[in-house]
Amino acid sequence: MTDIPVKIRQREVPPGDDLDENLTPLLNKIYRARNITSKEELDYGLQYLPPPLAIKDMAGAVSLLAEHLKADLRILIIGDFDADGATSTAVMMKGLRAMGAKQLSFMIPDRFKFGYGLTPEIVEVAAQQDPDLIITVDNGIASIDGVARAKARGIRVLVTDHHLAGDELPEADAIINPNQPGDEFTSKNIAGVGVAFYLLLALRSRLREDNWFSEQQLAEPKLAELLDLVALGTVADVVPLDHVNRILVKQGLARINSGQACAGILALIDVANRKPGNLAAADLGFSVAPRLNAAGRIENMSIGIECLLADNSETAHELAVRLDSINLERRAIEADMKQQALQDLKKINLSTDYDLPVGLCIFDQSWHQGVIGILAARIKERFYRPVIAFAPAGDDMEGLKGSARSIPGLHIRDVLDAVATRHPGLITKFGGHAMAAGLSLPSESYGAFSQAFNEEVEWQLGDMALEKVLLTDGELTVADLDIDTAVSLRQAGPWGQHFPEPLFEGEFDVIERRIVGKHHLKMQLSCGAVPVDAIMFNIREGDEAMARGKVHVVYKLDVNEFRGRKSVQMMVEHMQPSGTLEE
Repeated sequence: MTDIPVKIRQREVPPGDDLDENLTPLLNKIYRARNITSKEELDYGLQYLPPPLAIKDMAGAVSLLAEHLKADLRILIIGDFDADGATSTAVMMKGLRAMGAKQLSFMIPDRFKFGYGLTPEIVEVAAQQDPDLIITVDNGIASIDGVARAKARGIRVLVTDHHLAGDELPEADAIINPNQPGDEFTSKNIAGVGVAFYLLLALRSRLREDNWFSEQQLAEPKLAELLDLVALGTVADVVPLDHVNRILVKQGLARINSGQACAGILALIDVANRKPGNLAAADLGFSVAPRLNAAGRIENMSIGIECLLADNSETAHELAVRLDSINLERRAIEADMKQQALQDLKKINLSTDYDLPVGLCIFDQSWHQGVIGILAARIKERFYRPVIAFAPAGDDMEGLKGSARSIPGLHIRDVLDAVATRHPGLITKFGGHAMAAGLSLPSESYGAFSQAFNEEVEWQLGDMALEKVLLTDGELTVADLDIDTAVSLRQAGPWGQHFPEPLFEGEFDVIERRIVGKHHLKMQLSCGAVPVDAIMFNIREGDEAMARGKVHVVYKLDVNEFRGRKSVQMMVEHMQPSGTLEE
């Protein structure tokens, strides 16, 4: 079973003048290659956020929420079981408490019992708390039946979400979602936690106008103190980092790096062996978010939310240690599932005359449904094709749960929508984004769905080649391979989805190489007199043998800090023998 072909291409840099004379030529080039056309797009002050009332129905949502808060009615927040949902819940809890809400609680559906969103079943559980108002965060836009059940029970519903809306909207009392029809908010990429933050901004303005804070002798809440949570949720949900999201992440990172983050985030950073001061968005995405997500994948996200809500470092640390332990369990489960999946795919490849399906479905009766999303992502990266990983729905639920991951150029939710339209009854329910989605199937439909999914993917991709393309920012000079350049690149972010961290390429001589941590290749590379440290994580068979003589390397330039000493380090993304590049 061969790996996917990789092509290396340099990013196109649109012609034009430098964006800012204070930027280095390298940064000017990098920004212009990411379609930045003015220096204002690089200004991340909070004053550049669009106004909250620009979101459709925000005024109505604020009136509804203010009414319940002022009357001291019972408010229940129902979140999602991922990091975006956890941070959204924590933001709403902290924000509403600061504004005087007293009868306030939250609930996270057990993904294994109730699945995603405000389902009728979770409404019945929620009704035991006798809430007057349910606020959904990071979910609800597809909860037609759940909202109807709540309304039938006399519970009002405020939906806050960012997922794509379907053909029908729930009959909620108010819906806040920049992606609902008719919404003209400039950022369609804002995460669930961003939507929750915007609701609080608008609510604070209304309460200020109503003299609520002075009448209640409450200090007006400083909502900027919640931006650490907003940054974490935004990065964790891998939403495109447009200007709005870059502002939110930049401001949140500034609070984290100055040590002003909440106790829970600081504890998660600590158990991840990181230190505030020079953290980048990637540190949140690869070190902090997985430990938070693990709770929702393996146990219950309430543990993660309690960590984020902890009001002292001792409690936060205890919960962060627990989350770290759960994450280790998640990694072990994931590794076993990935190994089994690769073995099964190898058997398919060896026993048949055809290649792997273009749209790949994988399933095993023993797989853990909390980890199938990560598994799908890993298999997608390995074979560069859309992948759906399935697992049994659980003891109390029938059928299969699937988690889908896609490649650029294929909108995975649209694919599922097309399959559901062409084959009524094949899919029980589905939802998601362009690059990730979830679905449910009857167990007996797996074979038919796998075939229908592959056919639809083949049709939508057409002649598009299944080959991974690495877009680089060209070569760095020897003079740029230093700590100053690495620091400036790190500070020039936040980098992330649709605003990728700079990636460079070049020819290097391998001076030294060794395996560290079983699966990582540590090297010293040189393209001149001065060697540069380099590391390639999670190497595959043949990578170590390739690291000889002269190689062509695609890499990121990063800062390595060890025992208080900072040095430049190349983070190798791809390596191949020199002279093997395609023209």
